[in-house]
Amino acid sequence: MEITENITVQDDAALVVVDVQKGFDDEGFWGRRDNPDAERNMAALIDRWQQTGRPVVFVRHDSPHAGSPLAPGTGGNALKDFVEERRGKGNGPELFVTKTVNSAFYGEPDLDAWLKGAGTGQLVIVGIQTNMCNETTARMGGNLGYDVLFPLDAMHTFDLTGPFGWRQSAEELSRATAVSLHGGRFARVVRTEDVLKAVA
Repeated sequence: MEITENITVQDDAALVVVDVQKGFDDEGFWGRRDNPDAERNMAALIDRWQQTGRPVVFVRHDSPHAGSPLAPGTGGNALKDFVEERRGKGNGPELFVTKTVNSAFYGEPDLDAWLKGAGTGQLVIVGIQTNMCNETTARMGGNLGYDVLFPLDAMHTFDLTGPFGWRQSAEELSRATAVSLHGGRFARVVRTEDVLKAVA
């Protein structure tokens, strides 16, 4: 993955950790995933944000669909251990958002109001899934005027079948998301190591 521009991370940039939940470990439900390094990179970014006192937003998807591994009241609804154990450990502001749709901006409490109230203008989005809730949140963030950074190696998705029997691998879907967001100027697609260097 090539980076063609320098990255500046603002002192008050918010890290938005989307839907890193145990239910996504259900391979029988979701199928094959990409990027086995995603969790390691997410953890590194959470740690750096917390060490530097930057704001962190943890998002949980409460699926309204019966049988979903992410449904409230199921074990899969819980955040993965490496995320849950980091909640409340930072030196900066923290928000916990729950949602039932793709965008973290349509959750409770109101993410946009919280960010604007703090004067935050930059977001770094990580989590699950790349082409679903991450992409939707990034698109909406761009539309709302935020400078969105999208570390593609700090997220993952799954193989997916769409209309007409078309099937895309997780890697193909991640690449399509990256091209759409970056090429469409919704967000800047970057690497975790470059974000960490910019914060350091």
